[in-house]
Amino acid sequence: MKNRNLTYQFSTLLLGFLFLALAGCEREFSNEVDFATFNNNSDIFIDGFSGGLEYLPFAGSKLNAFSVDTETRYKGESSMRFDVPNVGDPDGSFAGAIFPDMGGRDLSGYDALTFWAKATKAATINEIGFGQDFGENKYLVTKQNLRISTGWTKYIIPIPDPSKLMREKGLFWYAEGPEDGDGYTFWIDELRFENLGTIAQPQPAILGGQDVDQSAFVDIDIPLTGLTQTFNLASGINQTVSVAPSYFDFQSSDNDVARVSELGVVSPVGTGTAEITAILGGVRAEGSLSLDVAGGFVFAPTPPARDPANVISIFSDAYANVPVDFYNGFFAPFQTTLGGAIDVNGNNIIEYTELNFVATEFKNPTVDASAMTHFHVDIRIDEAIDSADFIAIELGDFGPNDAFGGGDDSSSRITLDSSDLVSGEWISLDIPLSDFTTLTSRSNLAQIFFISDATISVLLVDNMYFYTE
Repeated sequence: MKNRNLTYQFSTLLLGFLFLALAGCEREFSNEVDFATFNNNSDIFIDGFSGGLEYLPFAGSKLNAFSVDTETRYKGESSMRFDVPNVGDPDGSFAGAIFPDMGGRDLSGYDALTFWAKATKAATINEIGFGQDFGENKYLVTKQNLRISTGWTKYIIPIPDPSKLMREKGLFWYAEGPEDGDGYTFWIDELRFENLGTIAQPQPAILGGQDVDQSAFVDIDIPLTGLTQTFNLASGINQTVSVAPSYFDFQSSDNDVARVSELGVVSPVGTGTAEITAILGGVRAEGSLSLDVAGGFVFAPTPPARDPANVISIFSDAYANVPVDFYNGFFAPFQTTLGGAIDVNGNNIIEYTELNFVATEFKNPTVDASAMTHFHVDIRIDEAIDSADFIAIELGDFGPNDAFGGGDDSSSRITLDSSDLVSGEWISLDIPLSDFTTLTSRSNLAQIFFISDATISVLLVDNMYFYTE
């Protein structure tokens, strides 16, 4: 499993604007005036960086993951070399970086990012694409799980709507972790944008192309997920990429009930029903979101008053929480779950969407819950419960060495099947720790997993704590 927890950094570019001021008179622009346009250079790396290109690695990436290789190349004198680290490499847990031109380029005349690539072994690059600039990432495009081989092959990542890219800074980015625990090397050459003219049959989608019915509440925003664009390539392959919301034009059937921002965030503003749809490049996207907005949000029940000395709180406004590393440690490429902790009118809850599994981790330091007797959590599911639906809760202990791995870890889970679940209301669980029968120790607890295997898509969580009576 590849575990990638990227910390995105931000850089700010200050722009100066020049105004023409004429005293006492007005002038219209001449028909011959040429307005400033941005560089439309399509090259990124052709035997070296194109002008203005920068290399900015992600925090946590192996420091020397990228280099220029003059020995292995597809064409010309050099190629881009990427060395993915092994698991446990002290220099970094993955390889990843962006290659921006902070001056921006006009890419509206091209329809695809293309490159040639090969690797020391058959592998799958977690994420690769363009539009990542450590800023808004407004027009981010990601090809997930790109399969590469040991022979040079040309790859094509289509641009969802070239007309949007009048001044794009993020020319290329990638993120890749070890394959089955082992690092490897891959090369990229002839990296550029092209106007192929063979990118055809656009098939945009929101929500994975599904028509979703969902209950909603005033003032609780809903991010639209599963945003993709699919094109048919000249090879006959249908190439699907994940795309940023700003490529889409979103529409609500009733703006007095729900509105949608350019960033794909649905804001319920009144009671009633509304349908959210989208268009990309003039083509209606598959999938829709039908909302039934039922007024204000109902929060989880207030936990009973307990002596704080008898509580170890992971997430709750009622108690002081221990340090938590993350509420969603994204395990690529297997995890689909999005979301995490959010603030709703001063109340903190956790919202997970596209749930298949997700981990809260608190390993710095781990938690000694050996004196605790129960685990408490409140969960809420607002979609219809089907017979095959379930939620599993798993606890993980890192063992005496206080670190993941090493042969001394243990874990155990309990499963709530459809008969235990209720739609549209909070479920308060007080689970005896003795029910986690294969958890051999509670002295170094570090993980809480929620697992649905995608049977439940959206899960709300609150008041996670251990206690003793």
